[in-house]
Amino acid sequence: MTPKVIAAGHICLDVTPVFPKNGGELRELLVPGRLVQMGPADVHTGGSVANTGLGLKALGVDVRLMGKVGADAFGGMVREILDCHGASGDLIVDGEGTTSYSIVLSPPGVDRIFLHHPGANATFTGAEIPDEALAEASLLHFGYPPLMPEMYRRDGERLAELFRRARAAGCATSLDLAAVDPTTEAGRTDWRRVLERVLPEVDFFVPSVEELAYMLDRPLWEAWCRRSGGGSLTDVIDPETEAMPLARRCLELGAGAVLLKCGAPGLCWCTSSGARLARVSSRVPLEAERWADKAGFQPSFRLERVLSATGAGDTCIAAFLAAALEGCGPEECAALAAAQGACCVEAYDAISGLHTLPWLREKIAAGWTQQGI
Repeated sequence: MTPKVIAAGHICLDVTPVFPKNGGELRELLVPGRLVQMGPADVHTGGSVANTGLGLKALGVDVRLMGKVGADAFGGMVREILDCHGASGDLIVDGEGTTSYSIVLSPPGVDRIFLHHPGANATFTGAEIPDEALAEASLLHFGYPPLMPEMYRRDGERLAELFRRARAAGCATSLDLAAVDPTTEAGRTDWRRVLERVLPEVDFFVPSVEELAYMLDRPLWEAWCRRSGGGSLTDVIDPETEAMPLARRCLELGAGAVLLKCGAPGLCWCTSSGARLARVSSRVPLEAERWADKAGFQPSFRLERVLSATGAGDTCIAAFLAAALEGCGPEECAALAAAQGACCVEAYDAISGLHTLPWLREKIAAGWTQQGI
């Protein structure tokens, strides 16, 4: 039977202005009073629900997208875009709310900058996902709770409750995070306590290394900020001595398996004991002993071109989860995840550059060069 997946959580409309090549540094472009000649804007859905959900759909997974939008013009655009993929039927429409949007600034050679409005995501509580849907699903993937106040308030009470409901319904669980603005309510939240509460209910934990360090080891995150000099933190992180201990800490907090996105260098991953992995839903063909007590680092694959990193982490997750739902081992899941992430950045949106798992396997088998090799 084809596995069914629910992709729930944050959804928004992404507007990505295309910067001119060789247009100068960002601080020279964004000057008050200056007119900057831009290319056409790329407008597409964003957020975990759209990026990971459509990424799973592109891989042939039967997926339901359960995000919340407003009954406004941006909400109509989100529904229209998802209609093109046959995936808008499960959206929740808040007649009194507004649709979340992000302005994504992605100049050549510069990490992305997001101008974000949370919109209807701020009122999502988890109750919007019915028990009947969970009972039919093999996996619930939830993304971006740091951008959804009702899901992180009270030490993640509602997020933990949603995952408990999913597991009680026989559904496996997956969780992705998002960057935290230190000046906001999310930045003042005790994320260690949230994760202590939630991770025992999470089978696949798939955050980025920067997000996780901010939540679990603030001094380390601050040291990375100083070392990076304002650049990308992942350029200064040592995966073995800094990223892997963070991933293993999540296993200690109760997660079943951890895939830690480390940016351009690649992916750090580790798994818990066979006893913990045996608790993953029987609807997921995961062989506990094949996955148990393993760890590794999967380097990124070399790219032919880089247009935008938007959605790369989300679609990387989609490939990881799709491979796990096929019964692959953790090493292959991580390799396919890195491969799909590489394909994603060769397009401005999160979906256009994606390929099927057989295509990715064939390219890897043909000797696709990895970073640093």
